[in-house]
Amino acid sequence: MTMSVGWYLRRLSRMGPQEVAGRVGDTVRRRRWRSAPPDCPSVTGARFTAVLPAGAISGVPADAAKRLIAEADRLMDGHAEFFGVVRDDMADPDWWRDPKTGRRAPSGYAFDVPYRSEDAVGDIKQIWEPSRHHYLTQLAAAYAVTGNERYAERVAEHLRSWWSANPPLRGVHWISGIELGIRLLSWVWVRRLLDGWPGAAGLFEGNPVARNQIWHHQRWLAAFPSRGSSANNHVIAEAAGQFAAACAFDWFPSSTRWRDDALRSLDRHLRGNTYGSGLNRELATEYHGLVLELGLAALAEADAAGVPVPATTRLVLLRMTDALAAVVDNRLRPPRQGDADDGHGLIVDGAGTDRWASLLATGDAVFGRLDWWPEVTATDVRTPLLAALAKPSELSVSRPASRPAHFADAGMTILRGPEEIWCRCDGGPHGFLSIAAHAHADALSVEVRHDGVDVLADPGTYCYHGQPEWRQYFRSTLGHNTLQLDGADQSVSGGPFLWTRHAQSRVLRAETARWSAEHDGYQGSVHRRRVELNAEIQELRIVDEVSGPRRTVNLAFHLGPAITAVLVGNRAQLTWTRDGEDRSAVLDLPAQLSWQAHRGETEPPLGWYSAGFGRKEPATTLIGTGSTDGTEGFTTVLGFRG
Repeated sequence: MTMSVGWYLRRLSRMGPQEVAGRVGDTVRRRRWRSAPPDCPSVTGARFTAVLPAGAISGVPADAAKRLIAEADRLMDGHAEFFGVVRDDMADPDWWRDPKTGRRAPSGYAFDVPYRSEDAVGDIKQIWEPSRHHYLTQLAAAYAVTGNERYAERVAEHLRSWWSANPPLRGVHWISGIELGIRLLSWVWVRRLLDGWPGAAGLFEGNPVARNQIWHHQRWLAAFPSRGSSANNHVIAEAAGQFAAACAFDWFPSSTRWRDDALRSLDRHLRGNTYGSGLNRELATEYHGLVLELGLAALAEADAAGVPVPATTRLVLLRMTDALAAVVDNRLRPPRQGDADDGHGLIVDGAGTDRWASLLATGDAVFGRLDWWPEVTATDVRTPLLAALAKPSELSVSRPASRPAHFADAGMTILRGPEEIWCRCDGGPHGFLSIAAHAHADALSVEVRHDGVDVLADPGTYCYHGQPEWRQYFRSTLGHNTLQLDGADQSVSGGPFLWTRHAQSRVLRAETARWSAEHDGYQGSVHRRRVELNAEIQELRIVDEVSGPRRTVNLAFHLGPAITAVLVGNRAQLTWTRDGEDRSAVLDLPAQLSWQAHRGETEPPLGWYSAGFGRKEPATTLIGTGSTDGTEGFTTVLGFRG
């Protein structure tokens, strides 16, 4: 999609004077670099010393290594999948081609490329993702584990190809700082994992093309940091990648300054992006995971280089890890809140590795687990490698004595019951910063699981660019388990990553089995919701009340893709299978509303579930329609059976 003049005006209205001034300076700098790009200084005697300690690779569990090697062999055969699109061309990739649309991004000066336009560029996420070079860190890790040089040779071939096709400041891969930051982190780990290969030095420190690329990536990040209303997870990735590269590739006159500036930025923005409770302020769970991955990788880099890290950096990462341990369900699945684009900071594992278990395992290695943490039995490659570099943190701070259920600053409450009933209640802020880029209009929504199975599901994200009707649906109020009035969203969207008016929520009560909150997103009316979990009879009761004038109502309940529903009147019989065992529940819906089941509809979209970015599948959505006239509230009861 191309952005209109109106969008630019709305976007400008969400910026403060300092941000506007910074962006004006960026524009001037881009124009100057167009005619006179900076030159990489000459370097002599460059060496790479940021190697893994002896014995680190031997700490990789055998089953994790087996998954990694299987993934590396698929990559060697040219097979990969990015955001639901299967690719068979990864033996010799076209770095500028989107396989989904068949389009190639235009060449030329990077800042002239209209990357938001799918008509001109294709799906930008499909083009950018392979160039984060996560698959190269996987191949490099396979070399480190096996010693098989064919993996190393493929990595070298692809890096040389990428560097040749993407000279500094030319083309689509020099537009977004998060891409440069993550790519630098990948290169650090590629060089580290290839250290035993005879060609490693000639590929990196002995290669003027590589040095030029590394210098320009760092110079770009120093010149164009994400600012103000855009200083969310992007600025964390920029700082983490810059810091890692300045530590590991410390070959340039500016390396020390870049390192120190990046560490200050990382510390400041980690604190700014994280609530005191440890939850990420974007209230988008996958970005909590991305930021935690990036922070732990940067911490390991600092410890390996002997660079002192502020205690505040370690404290934020500790709190983020404890918060993650607190909110996951019994299958170690966290909430599906807000945007999710499958973004990772560092990948050295094969398919099937549990991301959240890996983060908790790394947190255990660095900070130590608490007694109430869920048990992690899954293995991974990344944890022993990061743990070999990072020094165990000893922080003189208090940590939760028992598993937290309510995160007041983030407005999140987790209700838990027997038979592994897990319920997330959302009464928090709409999102982070003035644009709330990754927020959904989901105030007072609930998410309910039974033994890890989505029963009342958050449908997910599916897409960012190019498909505005789907982007709008998956972030809409109707696309969540909450109540919609007069067919409008609670918060007002000004674009795919911009909200111009934010619903204000307030938690009224948060106890072990009871929660209530309200929001003012519908002008002239207040929506209040109460949720009660009766553990003894395995029943969840949801009561919705609306104050103010008569309004039309849509009350939505989205079922997970594993759930089969039979709707008769205002009662839905729910069935599913878990580990070969049949399960069931009854959903009694408010009788004042007229109920209808929707599944896989496209005009408009309704009845969908997105398990990951770029993927969607039909799922049942139950919509009750009516009005607020003459009723004291709408009561929904979800009862689980044995």
